[in-house]
Amino acid sequence: MEYAGTASLTISELREFASFTPSEQRYIRRSLDVGLGRQDAFKLWGRNAEEKSSIRCQYEMYRDLPVLRAQQPDEYGVVDLDVFMGKLIRLAMFDLAQGSLTSFSAFRFLYERLLGAGARPWLPGAFCGAAALPQIRPDRRKTLLHSISEAAATAPGWSTREPGFYPEWIELEAA
Repeated sequence: MEYAGTASLTISELREFASFTPSEQRYIRRSLDVGLGRQDAFKLWGRNAEEKSSIRCQYEMYRDLPVLRAQQPDEYGVVDLDVFMGKLIRLAMFDLAQGSLTSFSAFRFLYERLLGAGARPWLPGAFCGAAALPQIRPDRRKTLLHSISEAAATAPGWSTREPGFYPEWIELEAA
């Protein structure tokens, strides 16, 4: 019967992904290819020189992902919190500044997959911290900060269940 529960959660993840804008969906898939080393992002996602430059920067920024995965502090601990949150906010600021992620939901969806379920307690703080930085244009800053619900910002606990759905590039065949 656990399969039914897992299938139901995966369907929820599919629905959530489908609710994102096409730009968010594209950026999430591209970011997972870069961050998880699944595909050659330059070849798959680089449509022009500007996108290829952005992907190059993303590869550089995402070098911290293995460190972040390994350094996740205890939910209530403070040891190495400054290093972890500093790197996480820096990475979040980069992704938010790209302009494709327009909501906390899309940000959370991406980062749960990049860092795993253990990162969930840290995501609201990293999102708010990054969205409030001067590198984010004021109009985007307002939109981003308004996208996080009170429930997400004040959650009393977080699921430890790892994500089950990792969206990928789908090659459409010509008819």
